[in-house]
Amino acid sequence: MAFLAAIAQSVLAQRGVMFCWVPVCLAIGIGLYFQITWEPSVRLLWGLGGVALLGTAMAWRSNELVSPVFVALTLVLIGFVLAGVRANQVAGPRLEWRYYGAVEGRIVAIDRSASDALRLTLDQVVLERVPPHRTPKRVRLSLHGDRSHDITAAPGMRVALTGHLSPPGGPVEPGGFDFGRHAWFAGLGAVGYARTPLMGVEEADAGRAGLAIFRVRMALSAHVQSRLPGDIGGFAAALTTGDRSAMSQQAIDALRASNLAHLLAISGLHMGLMSGVVFGALRLVFALVPPFVLRWPARSIAAAGALLASAFYLALSGGNVATERAFIMVAVALCALMLNRRALSLRAVAIAATLVLILRPEALLGPGFQMSFAATTALVAIFGWLREAQVQLGPRWIRPAVAVFISSAIAGAATAPVAAAHFNAYAQFGLIANLLSVPLMGILVIPAAVVAAVLSPLGLEMVGLWPMGLGLRWILGVADFVSGIEGARLYVKSPDKIVLPVLASGALFVMLWRGRLRWAGGVAMLAAAVLWVGSSRPTVLIADTGTLVGVLTPSGRALSKEKGAGFIARNWLENDGDGRDQWTAAQTWAQSSGEIVHLAGKRAVRAFEGCRADQIVISAHELPVPASCRNFTPDRLRSTGAVALYARPEGGYKIVTAREISGHRHWSGWRDTARTTARKEKRPAQMAGRSETLVRP
Repeated sequence: MAFLAAIAQSVLAQRGVMFCWVPVCLAIGIGLYFQITWEPSVRLLWGLGGVALLGTAMAWRSNELVSPVFVALTLVLIGFVLAGVRANQVAGPRLEWRYYGAVEGRIVAIDRSASDALRLTLDQVVLERVPPHRTPKRVRLSLHGDRSHDITAAPGMRVALTGHLSPPGGPVEPGGFDFGRHAWFAGLGAVGYARTPLMGVEEADAGRAGLAIFRVRMALSAHVQSRLPGDIGGFAAALTTGDRSAMSQQAIDALRASNLAHLLAISGLHMGLMSGVVFGALRLVFALVPPFVLRWPARSIAAAGALLASAFYLALSGGNVATERAFIMVAVALCALMLNRRALSLRAVAIAATLVLILRPEALLGPGFQMSFAATTALVAIFGWLREAQVQLGPRWIRPAVAVFISSAIAGAATAPVAAAHFNAYAQFGLIANLLSVPLMGILVIPAAVVAAVLSPLGLEMVGLWPMGLGLRWILGVADFVSGIEGARLYVKSPDKIVLPVLASGALFVMLWRGRLRWAGGVAMLAAAVLWVGSSRPTVLIADTGTLVGVLTPSGRALSKEKGAGFIARNWLENDGDGRDQWTAAQTWAQSSGEIVHLAGKRAVRAFEGCRADQIVISAHELPVPASCRNFTPDRLRSTGAVALYARPEGGYKIVTAREISGHRHWSGWRDTARTTARKEKRPAQMAGRSETLVRP
């Protein structure tokens, strides 16, 4: 009985902070939706919604000890249903085969790929010989080759080109990042590239309101770049409009290696600094008019003005997920100021997280959401503890510097595990780089950007852009210096799937729970660290196309090819925590086990005469003769996805496929071998009877 009484007392002690657990419960339900290997039917989602209503009624009628349990379970169900509804809401046609031919569409996004190529996202797509009901809503193409004959890509312009398209790819290894899922929620039904010139079909329609802000953004970006040179102008354009297309890959890599890449994205830091500058400027202006301050709530009006400025910044930046999340957090804080409540509290963070999860449940899986709320929650919790304990941060004159140091250290420590898990790298000197850069961002860069925006209608934007450029030049210099230090980037292997949820649960329990039991969260965090260290990597990895094989050796993963399938090779090595490039990793292929045979080219396939029973053959083309050993051909890999082999202590391998891990979901696109073969035989006859003319709707 004493034990039950202690539990009851512990639960009752949480009154006042229960709301902070709302986004946690929603996240559990959303996470469960994305972890299952089957797609829930709409009927099941309706049923779970009904159960959630029943749970709400039970919570209402229960006592204060049992009610939180019903509320938590109800929120978990609601999170699951929200994710399912969102997945069905964004549903659209997905290309089911490789396509080569004419592509026509309207430009709705312009950015750059990882290979530094200009990349266009098109909607209102028309594909040659593809009926409208099977044509993706959006496609994304990288423009390679000689682009000297291209027209200038403009927002809203209708363009045409000849491109290679394919369905969004699945994980490069079982359990890895699923680009197909990301593309599903981004509305992308096909991705690819083009080497032919970009041709204009129709000028942008100025009357289309949906693209008006996009055109303003790109025009402003071009204007900023014309005033500031090179990467400095690209950095300034990224901060003001969200357009990163002018940033070189070298500068972006330096920012990542020095843990300054968060300054490139319009996130909570930028939105918070901008709204803070506007709020402070309005308070200063109001203070110069004493009658106004005495008669009107100047603080609330200044907060409302900052909120309007933040909304304008959101629209101008393109309104991507990260910026929407930042705006919601800033809006919650400013609304708290207008209501004379504490702007930064765990309750405010919980409100922001809840709104983001309701609007975009898929954001939970992204590093942006995880890192943003990890840093914010840790900062608010720790500074709250310091405030309650009345800890002084030194003499008054040094407190700002101490606060910046503590903030950078807390944010870095909170986001480091998430960044390492997603990006397989840890910036060892990131704290130094942030201490040298973040204060300048708040003191000079953002205020100068606000000044430039205010004076731009008068043609005096250089008054703000000039000091802004000086600040950005310093930040890029810091990034270049820090990234050049030996050992600046420490590579980390990918953890097992369970690690991040256990780590996050433990950290949240420490920060949100009241009472001594909170330190049980530290045990969970320690367990997550042990699990991470003990995470194992596959002995053999096979690409879903059969074009690349990687075998784990004592000196690292040996790759079967020096070039080709570069994206897959880079991801495999990064997930191993290996900083080598593909060419270096391929030099050790001869040292790999003779049990693994890779037939990469047509010549090797034609020369294939058979294999031993103890061998595993991977081929990029169909084998000409039956194989007496285990083999993976393109036809088989199309139905399994990427394959991982784990060596057994008793000999042999345990086979795990991407299909087994991912299951059958909206975004999977798995096709059985028999169906694939039938389609191959049927498609040529269908295509022969279709017109070769591209018809626009």
